[in-house]
Amino acid sequence: MPKKRKNRGRHKGDKGHEPTLHCDNCGKLVPRSKAVRVTIPYSPVPPDLARELEKQGAIIPKYYITRTYCINCAVFFGLIKVRPREERKRRAPLAV
Repeated sequence: MPKKRKNRGRHKGDKGHEPTLHCDNCGKLVPRSKAVRVTIPYSPVPPDLARELEKQGAIIPKYYITRTYCINCAVFFGLIKVRPREERKRRAPLAV
């Protein structure tokens, strides 16, 4: 059976077994090297209220949340794209 990708869709290389993680959206178990990790800023204060408070000199904290997704959920949310075969072969970094 031909391989679709040279790295089999993973980053681990020839390391052997690695831990699995749960997808934060669907709960699927995903190998750590195959999971898509996204760090997003989160503020508990609504943006319009935060703007007013910052004008008055208040400091609004921003928390960074790291979410882990399986490939299916990452494609569904538009975090990664399905690329055609010729683009897959190219060895350039992805622009996410």
